[in-house]
Amino acid sequence: MSQPNVPNITPQISINRDDAINLLLASIAMEEIGLAHIINAEGEKIQYAIGTIPGLSPEATLDQILDVNDSVQDMLAMVIKKELLLDNKLKQVIDLITGS
Repeated sequence: MSQPNVPNITPQISINRDDAINLLLASIAMEEIGLAHIINAEGEKIQYAIGTIPGLSPEATLDQILDVNDSVQDMLAMVIKKELLLDNKLKQVIDLITGS
């Protein structure tokens, strides 16, 4: 069996301090948008289960609604943990900007 032939790639990428800070802030913003979409989806999941969004036939049982509630609680717990990490990341970027 032969070894794969990997070409010698040396891209020239130059990022200055301001570019790096902007990329960090953009990454935080994009993650926040992703979390907002997750929260919205969880809300729609609840609405669907309790019947305010049409389409569920027959209606959900109490056990099914409680299962949805548990699922949403678990997801929101993960979202909160991610928010705490993003808050810490943002504080570090702000410290980097202000030089603290």
